Amino acid sequence: MDDFHKTRRLPPYVFEQVNRLKASARSRGADIIDLGMGNPDLPTPKAIVDKLVEVVRDPRTHRYSSSRGIPGLRRAQANYYARRFGVKLNPDTQVVATLGSKEGFANMAQAITAPGDVIICPNPTYPIHAFGFIMSGGVIRSVQAEPDDGFLAALDRAVKHSIPTPLALILNYPSNPTAYVATLDFYKEVVAFARKHEIIVLSDLAYSEIYFNGEPPPSVLQVPGAMDVAVEFTSMSKTFSMPGWRMGFAVGNERLIAALTRVKSYLDYGAFTPIQVAATAALNGDGADIAEVRQIYHRRRDVMVDAFGKAGWTIPPPAATMFAWAPIPDQFKALGSLEFSKLLVEKADVAVAPGIGFGEHGDDYVRLALVENEHRIRQAARSIKKFFSSVGAAGASGNVIPLSARR
Repeated sequence: MDDFHKTRRLPPYVFEQVNRLKASARSRGADIIDLGMGNPDLPTPKAIVDKLVEVVRDPRTHRYSSSRGIPGLRRAQANYYARRFGVKLNPDTQVVATLGSKEGFANMAQAITAPGDVIICPNPTYPIHAFGFIMSGGVIRSVQAEPDDGFLAALDRAVKHSIPTPLALILNYPSNPTAYVATLDFYKEVVAFARKHEIIVLSDLAYSEIYFNGEPPPSVLQVPGAMDVAVEFTSMSKTFSMPGWRMGFAVGNERLIAALTRVKSYLDYGAFTPIQVAATAALNGDGADIAEVRQIYHRRRDVMVDAFGKAGWTIPPPAATMFAWAPIPDQFKALGSLEFSKLLVEKADVAVAPGIGFGEHGDDYVRLALVENEHRIRQAARSIKKFFSSVGAAGASGNVIPLSARR
C-alpha cells in the first residue's frame, strides 16, 4: 500500500491501535465500555424510519438517484437554514447533498486544491479536515483550535509567512474534538479577514444542534458577505441519530458549490432515494426529535463530569458536541495519549480516543464520546477509579507508571 503516492502521505491510523486492543479484549470476554468512536447509540426517530420504509416499497425509488440531492431535500435544507439561522439559500445553486459531511469535505478538497496549495487548519481537529487536502496535494499550515484573539493573530501570521498565499481556511465550531464554540463576532472577524485576503472559508457545522448552555451555535453564513467566500458543511448523523444513513450537506458560495457538485457528478449517484426522502421529512419536522437528542446528551455530559470527577479525573464540561476533551491526569501525562488510551483498555476496560489522532497538539488529551447510557458511564467511572487506585501515589510522584499497571 505504501508504494502509492497518496497513501504514503497518510500517517498510521492511531485509532486502529486502540481498536485492535478493544477487539482482543472482547474476544477474551471483557466488557469494554466504548467511549472512543463518536458513533451514536441512539435509534433514529421512528417517524424517519417509517418514512424510509414507506418509500422503499415503491420500486421507482430503487433506481439511480440524484448526486446533488433530490429537489425536495435541497429545499428542506434551505428552509432549515432560513428557520435556524435566518440565512437565505437558493436550493438550486447554493445547496448540494453529500454522503455525510466527511465525504463533502474530501470532495471539496478534490475540487479546489492544486498541488502545493496551502490550507490553514486548526490543530487538533477532525482528521478529514487536514487529510482530505493532504490527499489532494495540499500543504497544511496549523493554527490553534480555540476561537479567540490568538486564532486571529495566527491567521495573520499564516498569510504573511505562507508561500503561496493560503487557498482556504478550515473552521469547525462546535469543534470535534475540543468542543470549542465560536461566537458570531468571531465569525465576523474571520470573514472580514478572508474577504480581504481572498481566502476560501470551509466551515464544518456538524454539531450545530448539540449544545448545552442555552445559546445555539451560529453559522458563519449569518455574517454579511460570508456568502462571497464561505461554504458550510452539516450532517444529519448526530442531529437525528442517522450516522449509518450517510446524509449531509454543503451550502453557501455558488461557485464553490458548483465545483463540488461537478466533482460529485463523476464520483457518485447520491444517497439511496428513500434515504433522501426520509431525510427531507426529518428536516421538515417540528424539531422535537432534535430537542430530545440534545437533552439526552446533556444528561450524559453531566453524569460523566460528575462521576469521573469523583473517580479522580477532572473533565471540563463541554458546552456543545457529543464529546468531552479531557486532559490526561498528571500521573499519566508522560505516557502520551496513545499509550494512556491503550492502558485504559487493558486495565479499566474503557476505550477512549487518543488526542494525538486529531493532531500533535492534542497529545495531552483524550476524547470521550457520550455514546453509552448513563449507567454505563457510571460503570466506566468506577472502573477508572479502581485502576487509578491501583496505581496509587507512585505514579503521581514523577510520572512513573508502575510496571504492574502496564502489564
